[in-house]
Amino acid sequence: MGAESRFLQGRAIDPMRIVPGQDVAELIDGAFLAYNAGRLAEACRLLTERILEPDVTVGLALTGALTPAGLGISTLIPLIEAGFVDWITATGANLYHDAHFGLGLRLHQGNPHVSDVELREDEVVRIYDIFFDYEVLLDTDAFFREVIRADEFQRRMSTAEFHYLCGKYVAERERALGLGRRTLLATCYEYEVPVYTPSPGDSSIGMNVAAAALQGNGLQIDVSADVNETAAIVLAAKRSGGKTAVVILGGGSPKNFMLQTEPQIQEVLGIEERGHDYFIQLTDARPDTGGLSGATPAEAVSWGKVDPDRLPDAVVCYVDATIGGPLLAAYALSRREPREPKRLFRRREESLALLAEEYERSRRNQTVRERARRGEQHSPTLDRVR
Repeated sequence: MGAESRFLQGRAIDPMRIVPGQDVAELIDGAFLAYNAGRLAEACRLLTERILEPDVTVGLALTGALTPAGLGISTLIPLIEAGFVDWITATGANLYHDAHFGLGLRLHQGNPHVSDVELREDEVVRIYDIFFDYEVLLDTDAFFREVIRADEFQRRMSTAEFHYLCGKYVAERERALGLGRRTLLATCYEYEVPVYTPSPGDSSIGMNVAAAALQGNGLQIDVSADVNETAAIVLAAKRSGGKTAVVILGGGSPKNFMLQTEPQIQEVLGIEERGHDYFIQLTDARPDTGGLSGATPAEAVSWGKVDPDRLPDAVVCYVDATIGGPLLAAYALSRREPREPKRLFRRREESLALLAEEYERSRRNQTVRERARRGEQHSPTLDRVR
């Protein structure tokens, strides 16, 4: 028999027997050997063996509404407490429904096949199989409306600043109710993890901010600050000699907002960079529909979002994030010691100064200034179009 093919060098399919009381990490290593189970095991090892090194800045993207299903308490808070998450992009829904737990409000398991007409008549709100009283919304709305009346909110700010201040008030409410740490917002405040929302108006929090504006409230969300602050986080990590990783639960706008940090640096600001170093995504979206949620890390290379030399360090697992997320967290917490929190919120100004300095020196910016001095109003590309 000739030399064995190089394609047959992988681990033999020889699974362990599952036994009572099986450790989760041992189960994943011993029985998750192929298909999406294999990809999840691969993601777990990439996270623990490479991403969670001290010099890697880890961004976490949260889509949809994972917190009302309990993932904030079960999965995300333990990761932050262990220093495994350095900054976050999330839908507003994740942060609004997260606040229910810190306000002592109850959510219940329910049957997704119950008549929604009957639920409406009983003033019960449904998120698939999660049920809660309509008063939960009204009480949470009242909390945010009261909070943003404070003097410290009467200015223009990024969503990271806004969520940091909100987290302070949620943490105070948790303590007053004797609840312990139950919310993502309060945990991110305490660990100084900046949290960004790509579409701040697309949630009940944003709706209450808009309502307050009708009454003269001075709070204004600065979306440009969000774009620059997130790009600055990535650039500062790279310029310090470190690496960056993205861990994406789901897809959608939080995924793109986290990944677009590299095109903002390279394409828009003209600063030399290569892309994110590590990529993990848990998603149920397919790539062939052309949507961003299902776009692969290989496709992201063409945009400069992912370093082409680091594609072996990119894993996509096609699994519901409510299944894969807790397993990924359990594996990481079992296999890695906690890291020192990077507390990036307090370093935003420093990082922004670095971004502005490099943009000032970039060839792209120098070209724009030179055209302005010559009175040019358009580019050669627009000349051709005209």
